Amino acid sequence: MNPVSSKLAKQNFSSIKKVANKMRNVETVVCPPFIYLENLKSTGHRCVTGSQDLFWEPEGSYTGEVSFLQLKNMGVKYAIIGHSERRNPTHGEGETDELINLKIRASLKGMITPIVCVGEKTRDEKGDYLSFLKTQIEKAFADLPKNSIKDVVVAYEPIWAIGKDAKRDATPKEVFEISIFIKKVISDIYNTKSVPPTKILYGGSVNEKNIVDFYKESGIDGFLIGRASLDPKKFAEILKRVEEIK
Repeated sequence: MNPVSSKLAKQNFSSIKKVANKMRNVETVVCPPFIYLENLKSTGHRCVTGSQDLFWEPEGSYTGEVSFLQLKNMGVKYAIIGHSERRNPTHGEGETDELINLKIRASLKGMITPIVCVGEKTRDEKGDYLSFLKTQIEKAFADLPKNSIKDVVVAYEPIWAIGKDAKRDATPKEVFEISIFIKKVISDIYNTKSVPPTKILYGGSVNEKNIVDFYKESGIDGFLIGRASLDPKKFAEILKRVEEIK
């Protein structure tokens, strides 16, 4: 729920857009609160808007929800689905894997690229967290046709490495291993030996200081930026640093 005013949202977006539209190798997706989406339009193709969530029905009596069709008609190109803060019980009982699957299918139906978040709460030495991740991915991709996997983005966000309660930062090596694991699970779902074209992002306390190491060593396609995105100067620096090494 940032920022708290439309004026500040426009200022931040304008600052980010000026830098993002100059990028030749980086696409920037800005996902503000729903109430600002209508007023945040990009004039370039390198910086587009996304939503922080969506509802799976196109219209109807669903008070407080925003449908995939409404977002499509506003020109929204991406939607974050299953973010850890929405899976968390602070949102009632939390979003289930089955609910997230419905949202992914609705997103694809509306020609909105879903950014599907997965991630474990804890990382145990026995490796049980891999089974947890596998289940999240399998349920997210349930009943999705094979030709749609190129249109899905997966964002890995280990909950134990995020926010003020983070146990520690994840390492680029750990993220690299998980990116390989995610692609393997998706390959197994569709019974193919080829590497799936699904893009993998990493979200976990990434900033302008560690972005280069993560990008060079983790083998991922991009990032889901949280706190650092609230400061246009820091976010612009992140964009510039990734552009330099792409």
